[in-house]
Amino acid sequence: MTMKKTIATLALSVTIINTNPAAADADWRPAGDKIKTPWAEQVNPAAPLTEYPRPQLARPLWVNLNGLWNYAITEKDAPSPSAFDGKILVPFAVESSLSGVQKPLLPTQALWYRREFTAQKPADGQRVLLNFGAVDWRAEVSVNGKPVGAHEGGFEPFTLDITDALNDSGENTLTVKVLDASDHSDQPRGKQQLKPEGIWYVTVSGIWQTVWLETVPAQFISGLKITPDFDRGSVTVSVNSTAADVTVSVRDGGKEIASVSGKANEPLTVTIPAPKAWSPDSPHLYQLLIVSGADKVESYFGLRKISVQKDESGVPRLALNNKILFQYGPLDQGWWPDGLYTAPTDEALRWDIAETKRMGFNMLRKHIKVEPARWYYWADTLGILVWQDMPSAINNELPDGQRLQADKSYRPEAKAIFRRELQAMIDTLYNTACVVVWVPYNEGWGQPGERETNETLAWVKRYDPSRLVNGPSGWTDYGVGDMKDMHKYPAPGMYGVMPERVSVLGEFGGLGLPVEGHVWEEKNWGYQKFKTSGELQQRYAGLMMNLRPLIVRGLAAAVYTQTTDVEVEINGIYTYDRKVAKMPAEWLAERHRPLYAPLPRLTVSVLMPDSRKEPRTWRYTLARPAGDWFAPDFADSDWQSGAAGFGRGAPPNSVTRTEWKGGDIWLRRNFEVRDPDAKSLTLTLYHDDDAEVYLNGVKVLELKNYSTDYELHELPVSALRAGVNVLAIHCRQNKGGQYVDAGLEAGY
Repeated sequence: MTMKKTIATLALSVTIINTNPAAADADWRPAGDKIKTPWAEQVNPAAPLTEYPRPQLARPLWVNLNGLWNYAITEKDAPSPSAFDGKILVPFAVESSLSGVQKPLLPTQALWYRREFTAQKPADGQRVLLNFGAVDWRAEVSVNGKPVGAHEGGFEPFTLDITDALNDSGENTLTVKVLDASDHSDQPRGKQQLKPEGIWYVTVSGIWQTVWLETVPAQFISGLKITPDFDRGSVTVSVNSTAADVTVSVRDGGKEIASVSGKANEPLTVTIPAPKAWSPDSPHLYQLLIVSGADKVESYFGLRKISVQKDESGVPRLALNNKILFQYGPLDQGWWPDGLYTAPTDEALRWDIAETKRMGFNMLRKHIKVEPARWYYWADTLGILVWQDMPSAINNELPDGQRLQADKSYRPEAKAIFRRELQAMIDTLYNTACVVVWVPYNEGWGQPGERETNETLAWVKRYDPSRLVNGPSGWTDYGVGDMKDMHKYPAPGMYGVMPERVSVLGEFGGLGLPVEGHVWEEKNWGYQKFKTSGELQQRYAGLMMNLRPLIVRGLAAAVYTQTTDVEVEINGIYTYDRKVAKMPAEWLAERHRPLYAPLPRLTVSVLMPDSRKEPRTWRYTLARPAGDWFAPDFADSDWQSGAAGFGRGAPPNSVTRTEWKGGDIWLRRNFEVRDPDAKSLTLTLYHDDDAEVYLNGVKVLELKNYSTDYELHELPVSALRAGVNVLAIHCRQNKGGQYVDAGLEAGY
C-alpha cells in the first residue's frame, strides 16, 4: 500500500510516490556487521536527509527525492534492466552499510537506479530542474527513457532541465546509470581503492548526496559568485541569470541593511554599514536575498580576509582579517563507518565540526574529499577555518613508475580531468566563508613534474586571488604557492623561515590507540601506538610542548592527524564510530590554548648545540651512579667521555658516534651562560626510550616511550644561571632501537 505526498512548487504539482514507513522499514536495513555511529539508528528510510541541500542558492519550495529506489548492477555495456536486484537507500553509496546493499561496483560494471514520480508539466514556460548533490563518478540520466544529460565528476553538484522529458499524463520514471572505475582510471577519487588497505579505504560509487526537484520561472537564477572585501567593508555579487535585471539585498538578522540593483551577469557591489567580520571566534554571517525577474533565491556570506603578513621580526605569518593568527586543526577525512562519504544525518555532519571547535581547534584540513554543501554551511555557521584538498588521482592500472608521476608529465586524459574537477571544486566552494586555503596536491599523489605542478598552483592563485594556495602538501615542493608544507610524524617540525612563503606543518602526530569494540578491524595501525588513554595523553601533551617553540620560530599553522579513526587507521582523537573520545575535549582545549598566545619577539642563541652537524662531547656512564648524579657539583671525573649521539645501529634521523648497548645511560655536559635572563628556553632532544632531564640539579622534563627524531621541549627559564650550567640526562632502553642526543637554545 502506498501514500502520495504532494508539494506545491509555484504552479507545478509534484507528487513523489513513497513507500509508507512501515513498508520502507521492511524493505531496508543497514547491511553488514561493521561498527556504526550513534546516528545510524536515526536514519529514516522513508525520508533520509530531509534538509535543503544547497544553503547558498536556496529556494523555499522543493521536492526531496531521497529514499528507497530500485537498483541493479549489470555489465558495463548492458542495456537498461527490466528487472532490479532490490532497493537502495539514496543518497548512500552502494558500498555503504546505510545503502542497505553494501556491494562493490567494479570498473566492468554499471550501477542502475530507478524510481517513479508524478509531475505535471508546468505552465507559463516554467522549468523543472533535477538537481544532484554529487554522483561518483559518471552519471547518465534519463526521464521516461529520454536522455536528459550526463555528468562526470564525483564531488561537485550538477543540474539538469527535465521539463521537456516529462509525460503529459504526469506519471514519470527517473533512471540513472552510474559508471565508476575508481582507482583503475584517471579520475580523481581521493583515498578510495577497490582493494582497501592501510591508508586506502572502501570505494564510494553512485549517488552519495541529496537528489531534488525545483520548479523555476522561464528566466531563472542558476548561480551566484559572492566576493567579500574585508578592507572596504563591501561585498560584490555576480548573479548568473537569464533575466535582464537583478536586485541584491543584504540583510543582518533578517533586517535589510543595504541593497543594489543592476544587470544580471555583471558584478554588483554593496557597501555594508558598520561591517562585522567573520572569524572562528565570531562567525557572523550576513543573509542575501536575490531577485531576478520572477525568480527569487536566498544566500549568505561572511566578511573575512585571509592573507600572508609579516610579524615584527619580518617572519611571514598567516593573517585573518589583517591580524596574525596561528592556525591549528586536525586532518579531517569525513568518512563514516556506516555511510562512507555520506553522514547518516545532518546532525552527525554538524557534530564533527562542533566537536572539533569544542576541542580547541580553529582550523581543519579537509583531506582528499569534498563535502556536501551543508557541511560547509555548518563550518560557516559554527566558525572554523578550512584548508580544502583537491581529491587526488592515482591510476592503479598503470605501472608503478607512472602512478604517482612525481617527476613526469600527466597523461593528457588525466590532466584534462584533474583541471576540470579542480575548477569545479573551486567554483562550488567559492562563496563559502570557511574555506581559506586551496590544497591542489597532497604528497605527490597524482602530482606531475615541476612545470605542470607550478603552472597549476599559479593558475589556482589567479583563478581565486581571494584565498591562499598551499604548495604541494608534503614531499615535492618546487617553490610555488603561498606556503611550504612539511609532513613529519609523529613529532612536529618545520622548514626554515623564508622571505615570502609561509612555513606550515601539513601533517604530524598520528598517535594511535585501538579501543576494543570500536575498531573497523582487529588488525589496525597508527604511526605510534599506545595501550592506554593515559599514555596517549602524555605523548600528545609532549607534542603540544614541542609545537609552541616552533610557532615562536616562525611556524604559521599545523595539522594533527586526525579527527577520527578511519577503517584500519586508529590514530583518531575519536573512534571511527564517534562513540569514544580517546582524549577529553576540555583537556585538549586546555593544551591548545597556549598555541594561540601572542608571539614574543626573540633572538635565538644556541647555548649548547646538538650533535647532528658536528660531534659534541659529553661525560657518560653505563653503570648506575651513586648519589645525586644530576647535581651541578657532582664529581663525574671517573665517567667516560664520548661524542654524541649515543646509540646502537642507525635509528631514523640520527647520527650514532658513540655506541650504547642495552640498559641505561647517564649523561652530563657543562655549558656557559652569560645572560641568564632569557624569555624562553628550548631543549632539542632525541630520546629512545624513556628519558629524564635535569638542568642545574632541577628535574625539568620526564618523558616516557620514545621519539624517532629530534623534538623541541620548552623548559623553565628559571633553571638557568649565569656562568657554568649543567645539563644531565638519564635515558633507559626498553626495547627496539636506542639513541640519545640533546641541545639547548635560549630566546632573548
